[in-house]
Amino acid sequence: MKRVLLFWSSGKDSAWALHLLRRTPGAEVVALLTAFNNSANRVAMHAVRRSLVEAQAERVGLPLWSVDLPSPCSNVAYEGCMAAVWNRAAAERIDEVAFGDLFLQDIRSYREQQLRSTRLRPLFPVWHLPTAALARDMIEAGFRAKITCVDLRKLDPGFAGREFDLAFLESLPPLTDPCGENGEFHTFVYEAPFFSRPISVSMGQKLERDGFTFADVLPAETRQRSESKPPWGLCSNCINAKTVASDRGSVFVRCMLSDHNPAFPRYPRLPVLTCSGWSIAPLS
Repeated sequence: MKRVLLFWSSGKDSAWALHLLRRTPGAEVVALLTAFNNSANRVAMHAVRRSLVEAQAERVGLPLWSVDLPSPCSNVAYEGCMAAVWNRAAAERIDEVAFGDLFLQDIRSYREQQLRSTRLRPLFPVWHLPTAALARDMIEAGFRAKITCVDLRKLDPGFAGREFDLAFLESLPPLTDPCGENGEFHTFVYEAPFFSRPISVSMGQKLERDGFTFADVLPAETRQRSESKPPWGLCSNCINAKTVASDRGSVFVRCMLSDHNPAFPRYPRLPVLTCSGWSIAPLS
């Protein structure tokens, strides 16, 4: 039995790779591997919160190996972080590392080059699957996902936050890959046939930055907490906002960004309707 470590992006392609691997004789996926932006505590590009990835791993029933990447992250820094992972994998008798890449040869070649000096073998379970059919197969199989990020050079910002469903596929522009393999969009899977139970989520704020629109996926309890607060605007679910209370019982919002940047008021006037600091860390 080959022991497999699966590179887990939190999106549909890596989830489908797990779906196929669990049906592959002689292969046993023993752990999920996810790279996080260390300062943001989110999956790079997907902008998915660490807590949601941990919820995925819990429902899959596999341990999550987290790699914390610095921000910004150079190729040298990235490869240094990953080298530590490959050493751990070798120590834990991992045989293969699986990736959810579909058809970008340069990315596949880079991954193969990364593992060349190790005894680990790269594995590409979904390689060259026709994406038009694959996207529909995912939906028909019961995979449910939210669109977390769109590239504004290729898609309208209104696609961010939508459900990955047949209506979404049918509304894509003609040259858009149905699985977003050219970087058109990224997803977060909240339900799959192999989940022990779905992840209850809701959609939070949207933010446009560096040519992308990001839609914040919120755990249900986060939405519940924010709805129990006064109408604070963006501060209601910003990770940089901290609730403080005076000796007389008055409640204020303290902006933690003000500790390092005087452009942000320590106690902003509420409700905050526009703010360059909202979710700025998670999306960096």
